[in-house]
Amino acid sequence: QLAESGGGSVQAGDSLRLSCTASGHPFTTSFTTYVMGWFRQSPGKEREFVGAVNWSGHSTTYTDSVKGRFTISRDNARRTVTLQMDSLKVEDTAVYYCAATTLGFIPNDIRSQGDYSYWGQGTQVTVSS
Repeated sequence: QLAESGGGSVQAGDSLRLSCTASGHPFTTSFTTYVMGWFRQSPGKEREFVGAVNWSGHSTTYTDSVKGRFTISRDNARRTVTLQMDSLKVEDTAVYYCAATTLGFIPNDIRSQGDYSYWGQGTQVTVSS
């Protein structure tokens, strides 16, 4: 299971940190097998890729709209993935989802929902002006 936490309501320009904790099968024995991604979905829009991190945490990729503002990291010992969001904008308002895939970390090939096998329930982030 994947469980997100840390969502909330903030002002534009503020920061927020989301966490995703992996538990149960298969993550308790093979968390490092998974590339971990973050997606978001705004009302009336399709779910979109935000970013992803490879198994070690040493490689990341982001969608252009969040580059330089969002940072993804992971702690394999705790089986957690963090999305640090800085300089938030109103257009960042969405439900944010954590996801896991066993695909290799090829940045252009892990940006679709269908690439991911496991999903969290989502956490709401609201940014107001």
